[in-house]
Amino acid sequence: MDHDLLKKLLKEVRVGKLAVAEAMERLRTLPYEDLGFASVDHHRSIRQGFPEVIFCEGKTRAQILAIARGLLEKGGPLLATRVEPDVARALAKLDRRAVYHELARCLVVQRRRPQAKGDILVVTAGTADIPVAEEARVTAETMGSHVEVLYDVGVAGIHRVLTRHDRLLRARTLVVVAGMDGVLPSVVGGLVDRPVIAVPTSRGYGASFGGLAALLTMLNSCASGVGVMNIDNGFGAGCLAHRINILGLENGERRAARG
Repeated sequence: MDHDLLKKLLKEVRVGKLAVAEAMERLRTLPYEDLGFASVDHHRSIRQGFPEVIFCEGKTRAQILAIARGLLEKGGPLLATRVEPDVARALAKLDRRAVYHELARCLVVQRRRPQAKGDILVVTAGTADIPVAEEARVTAETMGSHVEVLYDVGVAGIHRVLTRHDRLLRARTLVVVAGMDGVLPSVVGGLVDRPVIAVPTSRGYGASFGGLAALLTMLNSCASGVGVMNIDNGFGAGCLAHRINILGLENGERRAARG
């Protein structure tokens, strides 16, 4: 953050030279913190409702720690994805509140846990799909959504999902994660009137081509209301599910506050 620019902005507001609404618009695009190897966006929470998330894959431990320090200094919360255990141990030394979700490969630091809102249901076709699903769950929960899970209910035993039809219908939005043939999102999409976010995983035998077969199946779904994420992108699914989940809730809260 450029402190000189921020001070100038606040002084203009104080003397009445700049309206509060215009100041907020400028805050959305104020400069970032330049670390040389990374440009840390400290105003992302103003624009998007949640701070910048660290994607750890491909970064060195030193780079990850430097970015994390910068984000934590601004008050957090912190969400890091694709975190290996040794990096998680190093990050945990920065803040005692750090929680490492090993299956999801996510590390979270929260000053206070947000009030969980709405209802997201994360569904997997198989047990092997759970790590991607857990990334989606942790992401959405950290952002403030209430999330429940329904695991290992794929089409190889389709009665497993059909008997939970009532639970599917109660969710505000659903994340459906599947590898192999990737059919489950289409099945769920044909059973509900809620948004379905399909996530293909790279799990499967050779002809699944590392998740490409599942991705193409989901893109060609004949069920309406199904959107598709990239292969193994649990974070993206969790973020989108959270935004869909809270959209109507936040509008309702604003109307209630106005009386």
